[in-house]
Amino acid sequence: MSTITIFGSGNMGQAIAGILARSGASIQHIGSAQTGEQIAGDIVVLAVPYPSIAQITAAYGEQFAGKTIVDITNPLDFSTFDSLVVPAGSSAAAQLQQAFPEAKVLKAFNTNFAATLVSGTVGGEKTTVLVAGDDADAKAALIAAVEAGGVSAVDAGALSRAHELEALGFLQLTLAVGEKVSWTAGFALVK
Repeated sequence: MSTITIFGSGNMGQAIAGILARSGASIQHIGSAQTGEQIAGDIVVLAVPYPSIAQITAAYGEQFAGKTIVDITNPLDFSTFDSLVVPAGSSAAAQLQQAFPEAKVLKAFNTNFAATLVSGTVGGEKTTVLVAGDDADAKAALIAAVEAGGVSAVDAGALSRAHELEALGFLQLTLAVGEKVSWTAGFALVK
């Protein structure tokens, strides 16, 4: 397996790194204090809060061409925690794809909490990562890496499905913040 670059070293960045490292990938972390790094991976995971995307794309966007960009963000209005900030029918992932047409943008991991990625389970079921995107080869490569890392992954369809994935991620976050579910909970896909 090749190198995978992960922006962000918080709970989600570490959880995703653990899965992908178990699949045999070498992991390059790029933190917010770093500047001028060369992206080593063919797969780049944006494991950061949505507002950080603008800073990352401004600093590293010229390196995105030809790479698979995995957007894990949920574009919440963090001031109210009551809505998504992308236009209706759109998604953060779709906006990334529009800004970087030579990249292969995928939406993944945004419907998972870090604890469920680390444990590999949700309510007794195997954790499932939903992956949406328009490039079949990019999706297949990420799905294979996730599965080799010990959790399930499912092709959730075209990049247009990122809209629904972000809405699902938003719902799950609001339930956890409202203490309706714990941060170790989540939605499970039972086959």
